[in-house]
Amino acid sequence: MAKITYITHDEQTFEVNAENGATVMSAAVRNMVPGIEAECGGACACATCHVYVDDAWQAAAGKPSPMEEDMLDFAIDVQPGSRLSCQIKVTDALDGLVVRIPEEQA
Repeated sequence: MAKITYITHDEQTFEVNAENGATVMSAAVRNMVPGIEAECGGACACATCHVYVDDAWQAAAGKPSPMEEDMLDFAIDVQPGSRLSCQIKVTDALDGLVVRIPEEQA
């Protein structure tokens, strides 16, 4: 299990305990974190679960796959730490992960 901190564009903070094997997106949806729309349900077929991974956590979260990179082209305000939260699997190594949610999703 990992504790994940979601920070919205207006600086609201949501701390969630996520089970290993879940995704950062599914943990947000299950805990009603605002700003993660997840329209495709985690199929990497939209960009409505876009987050910014905190610099300190980018290595642990891993790099986006080519398919994820293609979908990020549809996200709004992509930055170096941009990821689709449906593609980040929760592991013990992500305990303490911090992600920021953009003001709007694609």
